[in-house]
Amino acid sequence: MTARPRPVRPRLRRVSRFGSLYGKFTLFLAVMCCVVAAVLGILVHVIVTRQTVHQARAEALSRLDSAGRAYAAGELNRHQATLNPPELPEKLRTMALGGKRGTALGDDHGIATMWAAGPADGGVLAARFDYRHSAGTIEGLDRAIVGSSALAIGGTLLVGVFAVSRVTRRLHRTADVARRISAGDLDARVADPRTTDPSKAQDEVAAVAEALDAMAGTLQARLQSEQRFTADVAHELRTPLAGLQASADLLPPGRPTELVRDRVQALRRLTEDLLEISRLDSLTERPDLDAHQLGQLAERAVRASGLEAEVRIVKDACVVTDRRRLERVLSNLLANAHRHGRPPVTLTVDGPVVTVRDHGPGYPCYLLEHGPQRFRTEPTSGGGKGHGLGLTIAVGQARTIDAELTFANAPDGGAVTTLVLPEDTEG
Repeated sequence: MTARPRPVRPRLRRVSRFGSLYGKFTLFLAVMCCVVAAVLGILVHVIVTRQTVHQARAEALSRLDSAGRAYAAGELNRHQATLNPPELPEKLRTMALGGKRGTALGDDHGIATMWAAGPADGGVLAARFDYRHSAGTIEGLDRAIVGSSALAIGGTLLVGVFAVSRVTRRLHRTADVARRISAGDLDARVADPRTTDPSKAQDEVAAVAEALDAMAGTLQARLQSEQRFTADVAHELRTPLAGLQASADLLPPGRPTELVRDRVQALRRLTEDLLEISRLDSLTERPDLDAHQLGQLAERAVRASGLEAEVRIVKDACVVTDRRRLERVLSNLLANAHRHGRPPVTLTVDGPVVTVRDHGPGYPCYLLEHGPQRFRTEPTSGGGKGHGLGLTIAVGQARTIDAELTFANAPDGGAVTTLVLPEDTEG
């Protein structure tokens, strides 16, 4: 009860925005741009601030030196320096009282000031330098750093995102072609321009695309060779089988003659099945679609098969299908249920869904995991033997009439085959 599976489109997890290569690269680029901008901004800020503070300190000390000379000559001008000013920072005052000179940033009536102070006759002589201009220069520099960093980050992100989007688009195209190939479209190719244009340098994405195209071409050639071989063998067998049939008809009646005729008929059925499979594999079959009542078709298929099966019509539906091909699918499913399962066999119609169920051991694990495979069967309690072609034909005919055929096992035992047909929405 095995057959070749119909191509099934793989179910892939949806790639999240930040889980994709595009999102990761964008996030990485943004973080790196921010880190680089922050490091450069801090370095520039620190260097310029040091230079500005150093210049302010040098100017303040220069004024303190001039004030000291004027104080020693008795010509101190209050605009040059001040004795014991109350606004002087306490740390600088303590340093000056200890006999040392120094500078410190402070405040003079709300104005940013660079103070320079030194000892003078047991007191403190202090000179001041207006630090507002220097502080404004640093603030302006910080604003320029922030603005230029934002522009640089934005520009770098735009260029980087544009560059990586070209790569990810090519990767997505390669992935789409791989999905089409796995779904049965062996004519699909990536055809990356970098693989066909010698003037363009080949990168890693182009190498992957070229390898995928080569694999698809090789796979297509092998499958076509297999299909031709199967069709040729089956076609060549028809002539000697016709001769065997004619010879068997000339044999005298008896048990040996019946055995020969039975084996000849089995071989003829196998040959016809192989020819039908080769036609289905070539994807050249065209269905004769029309609107039909599914319940009537199901009852007719059961009668035509000559097999015992209970038909249950839960809800009838009008479906668009090929009557002959649908009957072929249902007859093969019923034959598979009787050959490999156990009675009772039921065929249930519920809308556009047909379910065939038996009460045997169920489908083997390999069939449930990978789909039916031709020429592969496993012993069952029913003792039925086959070539695994019945479900192959059912799958191929279901694909031709655009129906979905799935296989499962019932919880309480038995194989369950479900056929979902396209419903007639216009009727």
